[in-house]
Amino acid sequence: MSWGFLRDILSGVNKYSTGIGRIWLAIVFIFRLLVYVVAAEHVWKDEQKEFECNIRQPGCENVCFDHFFPISQIRLWALQLIMVSTPSLLVVLHVAYRESREKRLKKKLYKTPGSMDGGLLCTYLISLIFKTGFEIGFLVLFYTLYGGFNVPRLVKCDMRPCPNTVDCYISKPTEKKVFLYFVVVTSSLCIVLNVCELSYLIFKYTIKCCLERYEKKIQTMKSECQKLKYVPAETASTALLHSNASPELVNMPDKPESNLPTDLREG
Repeated sequence: MSWGFLRDILSGVNKYSTGIGRIWLAIVFIFRLLVYVVAAEHVWKDEQKEFECNIRQPGCENVCFDHFFPISQIRLWALQLIMVSTPSLLVVLHVAYRESREKRLKKKLYKTPGSMDGGLLCTYLISLIFKTGFEIGFLVLFYTLYGGFNVPRLVKCDMRPCPNTVDCYISKPTEKKVFLYFVVVTSSLCIVLNVCELSYLIFKYTIKCCLERYEKKIQTMKSECQKLKYVPAETASTALLHSNASPELVNMPDKPESNLPTDLREG
C-alpha cells in the first residue's frame, strides 16, 4: 500500500496548524505511520497461515481464525490511520477555496488565505472533533472485537465444523501484543492532544472576542468625549443647569417680584 497521499495531506495541513497540532502531526508521522510501514505490517504479514489448530479437520482453522479475528488487526489499524487523517483534508480544501475565490474575484479578501479566523477556524475545530471521535471510536471497536487489548497465546475453539473443542495457537503473540499496546498508547496521546488543541483554540477565540468588545466600548466612550468638547459653552451651561436644578427652580418665572403682594410692589 502506498501512503504518499496521506503524507501529502498531513504535510499540507501542517502550515495551518497550531503548535499542539504540529506535535500531533509528528506523532502520526513518526510513531504511527512509519512504525506501521516499517515494522507492524511485517508482523501481521502471514497471520492466517501461521494460525494453527491441533486438528486437521477441513475448514476448522479458517472458521476459528474468523471467529477470533473478524477483522485483521493490522488492516483495522490502517483504516484507523486513514480515517483519523482524513478530517485534516477539510482544512486544506477550505484554504484552497479561499485562494480560488480571491483569484476569481481578483481582489484581496483575506489577510492570508490560511489565517486561522472566521470560517477557517470553524472548519479546523470541526476537523479536531472528527479526529477525536474517530480515535475514540476505533479504540472502542478494538476492545469490542478482540475482547480487550490483549493477544493470547492459546485460544479454544468449538465452532463448527470442528468436531470438538480444539486448541489454536496464535503466531508471535508477544510481539503483536506490544504493537497493540503501542497503538492504544499513541491513540490515547493523540486524543489528549486533540482535546488540548480544541480547548486552546476555543479559549483563545473567547479571549479575542472579549478584548474586541472592550476595545469597541473604549472607542465609543472616547468618541462621546470628543463630541462633548465641541458643544458651545452656553448650550453646555444650560444643559448643566437643567440637569442639576430642581423642577421647582427650573419652572420659576423670570420676574420673581410679580409674585409679591400689590402694596409691596408699589412701595
